[in-house]
Amino acid sequence: SVLTKYLAEKYEIKEGVKLLDFGCGRGEFLNGFIDIGADGYGVDFTDSAIEGCPRAKIQQADVEKDGLPYPDNYFDVVFSKSVIEHFHNPDILIKEVYRCLKPGGLAIIMAPSWEYNYRIYFEDYTHRTPFMMPALNDILLIYGFTEVKVTFFKQLPILWGRLNWFFGPLSLIT
Repeated sequence: SVLTKYLAEKYEIKEGVKLLDFGCGRGEFLNGFIDIGADGYGVDFTDSAIEGCPRAKIQQADVEKDGLPYPDNYFDVVFSKSVIEHFHNPDILIKEVYRCLKPGGLAIIMAPSWEYNYRIYFEDYTHRTPFMMPALNDILLIYGFTEVKVTFFKQLPILWGRLNWFFGPLSLIT
C-alpha cells in the first residue's frame, strides 16, 4: 500500500524485520509491509485477515481479555492504524505493545484526531476512547515508552513530505 511504503521509508523499516500489525482487519497494511520484506504477523479480534493475508502469521485474540498472544521482546516493529480508539481500556493495548516490542523497537500507532473529527467519533458506536495528542503522549510515557513523538498525519499521499500536518499517528521508539 502507499501508506506502508511511506512509513517504511520514513521510519527506515528494513527487510527482514519482525512486524506485528495489531488490529490488522483484512490485512491490507500487513500485506503492504510484507511486500517491502517484513516478516509479517497479524492479530485481530476477528479472523478476517486469515484469507486476506495468507503470507502472514495471523492470530485471532481478544487483547483486552487475554493480552497479545506473543512472547516478551518479540517484535522489531508494531504497527496499528485506527484501533486504539475502539478499546474500553487502551492502557491494556499499550502495555501489551510495550511488552512484545524489543528494546529499541519502533511502534507506530495511528489514531484519528478527534479534535478535528469529533462528529465521526460519535457516529461510530464501536468507538470507545477518543484520543488527542496530549493523551496519546501521556499514555505512552506512563507505560514506559521513551522518545515519544506524537504528530498529525493527513491521509492524503500528495501532502506527505510537503507539509508536517498529520492525521493523528503517533510514532514512538522504546
